[in-house]
Amino acid sequence: MKSSAKKNLSKYKSLIGFFALCIIISIITPRFLTLANITNVLTQISVNAIIAVGMTFVILTGGIDLSVGSILAISGAVAASIVKTTGSVPLAVLAALIIGIIIGLFNGVIISKGKVQAFIVTLASMTVFRGITYVFTNGTPISGLGTAFGSIGNKKLGFLPVPVIITLVIVLIAYYVLSQTRFGRYLYALGGNEDSARLSGINTDKISMMVYAVSGVAAAISGVIVTSRIGSASPNAGSGFELDAIAAVVIGGTSLSGGEGSVVGTIIGALIIGVLNNGLNLMNVSPFYQSIVKGIVILAAVLIDKKGKK
Repeated sequence: MKSSAKKNLSKYKSLIGFFALCIIISIITPRFLTLANITNVLTQISVNAIIAVGMTFVILTGGIDLSVGSILAISGAVAASIVKTTGSVPLAVLAALIIGIIIGLFNGVIISKGKVQAFIVTLASMTVFRGITYVFTNGTPISGLGTAFGSIGNKKLGFLPVPVIITLVIVLIAYYVLSQTRFGRYLYALGGNEDSARLSGINTDKISMMVYAVSGVAAAISGVIVTSRIGSASPNAGSGFELDAIAAVVIGGTSLSGGEGSVVGTIIGALIIGVLNNGLNLMNVSPFYQSIVKGIVILAAVLIDKKGKK
């Protein structure tokens, strides 16, 4: 009985931590629980949540993707350039998604076929595609994108901002894929034990390539949203976003060694980071101290997760 209660507590620790954080911040600053602020928090976390969903697919296989920030930047820059030259929003979005898929597959092919560690491959990709973004933009932001493109990141449908709706749709699709499809089962099997997965007939190279393509698409979608919200494409866009995404996945309970975790946990992790950032801002805490607090929270989440598995 005690073991069962401990197991349930461990399963929902991220959710419990999220609600506890909300209660603490709402007591300290009453402005936190206003509808305007909650909507603002959801909008702010949408980009990180989408990237983190793609990162979940990668980490569940035991991999890592450090290139998502650079994919966001180059996808946003290309989308902005196409909108500015042609005025076509659908063409711009399609081009951004294609770029995300291509870079993701590029990473996946080198990792799976070249047998190179994911950390090294995606670190190299992060550097290369950030450089390509600077070359493409000539180091200056691309602005003057018009209201039609701007509506993607700034418009509301009812009381929900469009980025939040996009995030919800992506989360539902990801949840279905991971829990209800053969691809999802194969993905968990690969993360659990790659040799066993291969011996059971699973094409592990193909699964690996596909998860990095998913991560690339997620980063590209986020690139479109960020560019739309700001109204310009900066070559610096997305810097450090890979760290927040990994943090959301880890805080949400997904194992860095692969084979264990869920997209629901990742979203809770993204919410925890978003609420923490928002609460610290409302309390006028210096950004320097915010980084310290965020680092401590991430470290604590990993230690609690390790302890819970003993």
